[in-house]
Amino acid sequence: NNKTEIHIASDFYDQTNFLKGKSSLKGIELELLGNIQGKSVLHLQCHFGQDSISLQRMGAQVTAVDFSDKAIDCARKIAIETQADVRFICCNIYELPQHLTETFDIVFTSYGTIGWLPDLDAWASIVSQFMKPQGQFIFVEFHPVVWMYDDDFTSVKYPYRSTEAIHETYTGTYADQGAELTQDYVMWNHGISDVLSPLIR
Repeated sequence: NNKTEIHIASDFYDQTNFLKGKSSLKGIELELLGNIQGKSVLHLQCHFGQDSISLQRMGAQVTAVDFSDKAIDCARKIAIETQADVRFICCNIYELPQHLTETFDIVFTSYGTIGWLPDLDAWASIVSQFMKPQGQFIFVEFHPVVWMYDDDFTSVKYPYRSTEAIHETYTGTYADQGAELTQDYVMWNHGISDVLSPLIR
């Protein structure tokens, strides 16, 4: 919640050009997605909705989920401003079955999402539950080695994988390093096998 307005105002998210029609999706995910005209997409951990709206602009029917009520409120306002027909749901994704029943052609999530999740078995079950039998899971994420380094990428500070929570205090945000925001956070480092094995199961 505390980061939402800072992120919307940041150069990183380029909200001004997004509102004019620029897509927030990058080449990697666009190539993986292909033609999604008419397909149903479930976007997990959507933040304030830029990617969700970009998916809808590509012709998809989009449902997007995030547990930040402030981010979801902003996403709904941005959708109205851009005339994007996206359904936004505010909940913890582990509790999504209490809010949603249908299945989707594509389940999508990208960039810095799973590090906030302690239980990837439960996460993979959510992905599986909401994906149609011949559906796709489109997942773009940084390699786990990235999360081993300190914030300046000068030394290795964290383990490749962590079963215990990592507690830290951070000033600023990835979108605005100079932001006047200092807060505690809790995250987990998940190795490649920790991600792929639950999805395979």
